[in-house]
Amino acid sequence: MKNFWENTYVQSAGNYSVVVLSMIVFLAIFELVTKYRNWDEIQKGNVAVAMATGGKIFGLANIFRYSISHHTSLLSMLAWGLYGFVLLLLSYFIFEFLTPKFRIDDEIANDNRAVGLISMVISIGMSFVIGEGIG
Repeated sequence: MKNFWENTYVQSAGNYSVVVLSMIVFLAIFELVTKYRNWDEIQKGNVAVAMATGGKIFGLANIFRYSISHHTSLLSMLAWGLYGFVLLLLSYFIFEFLTPKFRIDDEIANDNRAVGLISMVISIGMSFVIGEGIG
């Protein structure tokens, strides 16, 4: 049975499954902290929300990429991915705090694509920093 768990295909499927489930949970948490409903806005064609959400998805996937490459056990990979998620969420709140002239959530909900783009780039950029730090 030990050989089964050490099989590359089994490990890959395990990592994939854990990351997909984690993404669903983490995106639900992002949904709770934003004023708008991501999937409703995307369905309406709100490009700013799509960019911001896409950045979060890419950011989370990138953090898990680093976590998988630096940790061999599923549990440690998940723990570091969770830690990376918390840091990415913190980055979102810092971005909101550093823009006192307007509310990020309001601008993205109103399809301000410039703010959506910046939000996406912050999520992606910070995921590389976070990912490298979890190694």
